[in-house]
Amino acid sequence: MYEVDILDFVMDDDEVNGDEARFADDNEMVTDTSSAQARRGKDIQGIPWERLNITRESYRQTRLEQYRNYENIPLSGDAVDKKQKGGNYYEFFHNTRIVKPTILHFQLRNLVWANSKHDVYLMSNYSIMHWSSLSYNLTEILNFSGHVAPTERLDKQGVSFCTRTTYDDNAITNAVEIYDSLSGGKHFMASNNDGGVREYDMERFQLMNHFRFPWPVNHSSLSPDRKLIAVVGDHLDALVVDSTNGKTVGSVEGHLDYSFASAWHPDGRVFATGNQDKTCRVWDLRNLSNPVSVLKGNMGAVRSVRFSSNGQFLVVAEPADFVHVYDTNLNYEKRQEIDFFGEISGVSLSPDDESLYIGVWDRTYASLLQYNKRHNYVLVWFILLFWDLGWYVKLFQENV
Repeated sequence: MYEVDILDFVMDDDEVNGDEARFADDNEMVTDTSSAQARRGKDIQGIPWERLNITRESYRQTRLEQYRNYENIPLSGDAVDKKQKGGNYYEFFHNTRIVKPTILHFQLRNLVWANSKHDVYLMSNYSIMHWSSLSYNLTEILNFSGHVAPTERLDKQGVSFCTRTTYDDNAITNAVEIYDSLSGGKHFMASNNDGGVREYDMERFQLMNHFRFPWPVNHSSLSPDRKLIAVVGDHLDALVVDSTNGKTVGSVEGHLDYSFASAWHPDGRVFATGNQDKTCRVWDLRNLSNPVSVLKGNMGAVRSVRFSSNGQFLVVAEPADFVHVYDTNLNYEKRQEIDFFGEISGVSLSPDDESLYIGVWDRTYASLLQYNKRHNYVLVWFILLFWDLGWYVKLFQENV
């Protein structure tokens, strides 16, 4: 994996060799960026390209050439044709620099979650933080450092129960999905490096199901009807399993490396998998022999995938620098490319699809990017105008 601080790379020799005080001052001068400032030409991340010894375009080309994608299987990310750009679905709204998303594991990048268009939760070091884009307040919700209990109820603020999911030596919990069960209670599903997918009742602190697989499970996601689970991990194939008994009902072949992301379309028939072979592949339950589409990243593994709530968009995040938004209604042939610099801790769409948040980790330019959905208000205005004109014409005819 290739990680470098932007200014470490682009500062000239004088800056590197001794002007540390001025470098610190420059850091303090870097502020948030609004949509109005971006329209006037300010870099969305606040990077002062005019004071650096390299242009943005040159640095982008260098990143594309030098970024080393992490692969478990060498050369798995060979060329696949990219879908054409040209989509323009979300527009830049704000970049917040007081929010510092972090990455706790270089392969796990599902660390940002929006539960409304104004409320975002993210990991920063060992804390869950809440950011309000309305009040511009950043609040610590829960700090995980220090306390690890065998199994106990806690009176610590924000924690009702604490337990280890497994005592296996290889015990990393790679993903967690919280959902409403068919019985009406709150459940969550945990994917673990010990090969287990576990379902828990959050209200009773009870293990409901434990499904075992012969390889580490990096991500699992539940279908909208709660009947199926997409399971991906340290294996070339992805599985579709029955959520009641864990039995495999289907598998998909085509990826060339290990997968770390999955997501279901709200129609419950289509799901997507993200892989270290630099592709996201879209599958349809009605024909699992071939993918509906193969979506190629620019320079790295696909670490996070999200369908919009209405199913119109698929958001695909690489490990760094690029997030792609595909139009599902156009058979994934058209995409919007969101281009910035830094490792991506996670991406999340708000439940109403109005906001897209991107967590960016960089030693200097860590921040939270917010994009808002574009609306064609001009078209709506014309429709209303002609509606009103038609009403007046009808009224005139009735009174002649």
